[in-house]
Amino acid sequence: MTSQIILLNGVGSVGKSSLAKALQETLTEPFLHVQMDTFLEMLPGKFENHIDSFSFNRLNEDGHPSIEIKSGPVGVRLMDGMRHAIAALAKAGNNMIIDDVIFDQSFEDYKQLLSSFGLHTIGLFAPLDILEQREKQRGDRMLGLSRWQYAQVHKGKVYDLEIDTSDLSPKDAAQLIIKTFGLQS
Repeated sequence: MTSQIILLNGVGSVGKSSLAKALQETLTEPFLHVQMDTFLEMLPGKFENHIDSFSFNRLNEDGHPSIEIKSGPVGVRLMDGMRHAIAALAKAGNNMIIDDVIFDQSFEDYKQLLSSFGLHTIGLFAPLDILEQREKQRGDRMLGLSRWQYAQVHKGKVYDLEIDTSDLSPKDAAQLIIKTFGLQS
């Protein structure tokens, strides 16, 4: 059987990890939860907020904090390696839920690398004020990340399914994904 891959893309604090966990609890077959954050944590500490990996520039948008993210060569190489590692895991027969924040050509790279598998692309959305409120409540994010990402993450992307996480609980969103793609629960 072909590996099934659920690609969740959305702004930080939109609920990707919560939805991935709900999917894992509900699906019959095992699905690995592959998080972009896990790959970022592989970088040495000295490359945190570094021009060669990922740099975070504080901006002010109409009186609100915003954090612009720029990728350097080490960061680009890491994210490219992540996508290829995911393809290798799929080739070995693993089902996966990918939890990513995609700004650029990476979305098309995923589609190309994973075209021979059961790839389901899902865009997760929520109003900006809700995302900023979640960002504050979490306490583990730089305030302003969601504001900058909001205009970037979904730009030019067409998904198999779009979900507003302000309307659905993670469990209900998981059920919608399972029903839409005929996955077994």
